Amino acid sequence: MRDLHTHTVYSDGKASPEEMVRAAIDMGLEEIGISDHSYTFFDESYCIKKDMIESYKREIAALKEKYRDDISVLCGVEQDAYSTESTEGYDYVIGSAHYLKVGEKYYPLDCARGDFIALAEGVFGGDYYALAEQYFSLVSAYAERADVSIIGHFDLVTKYNEGGVLFDESDPRYLAAAKRTIDKLIAAGKTFEVNTGAIARKYRTAPYPAPTLLSYIREKGGKLLLASDAHSPQNIAFAFDVFADKIGR
Repeated sequence: MRDLHTHTVYSDGKASPEEMVRAAIDMGLEEIGISDHSYTFFDESYCIKKDMIESYKREIAALKEKYRDDISVLCGVEQDAYSTESTEGYDYVIGSAHYLKVGEKYYPLDCARGDFIALAEGVFGGDYYALAEQYFSLVSAYAERADVSIIGHFDLVTKYNEGGVLFDESDPRYLAAAKRTIDKLIAAGKTFEVNTGAIARKYRTAPYPAPTLLSYIREKGGKLLLASDAHSPQNIAFAFDVFADKIGR
């Protein structure tokens, strides 16, 4: 078993890289990937600080050597769609859209519920489908990036939509935007996370992507990878035993 989406104190995680690696060893994982958030010039609050990038790479390289007999350690990065930072020197890159840019302003998507609703109501006039269309268009651009191999939390816009409380995920407009993006990413050979992080943090009862989109990815022959998006040791490989059989080991 492996988990390639984890965060540490280098970005918005709660533990050091070594604490995450040791926890993965204790859980019996064969491989652990540290994938802290890439530097984003417009919001430094949650990402690797620019002057710490090389330290991040060096520390994980040291852990890779130190624990080589116990576990495979990989150095990754979760690259935001608007990040301009280089992805050279990483073992793999997760492409994730955490913001939408409207005009000259960047609006966070992975934010508090009230802030997400305020974005939809105030910027998109209550049109959640227009918001989703812009989001999926942004994600689809990863198809053109050879450095990105994994797509993170594909339908992040549904974070607070459990039970369809904000919008209808079966609406043809929403599904068309999502499926158009899925088709493009599959054609480019990208792997989709089955991300259990929102379940661990009690925002959702199902992983990203939602069941309808997950079924569509499988139907189209897309590649899938379980990922915890863990920000603390106890959430590494969260609920992998529950969802492994559902996606096909």
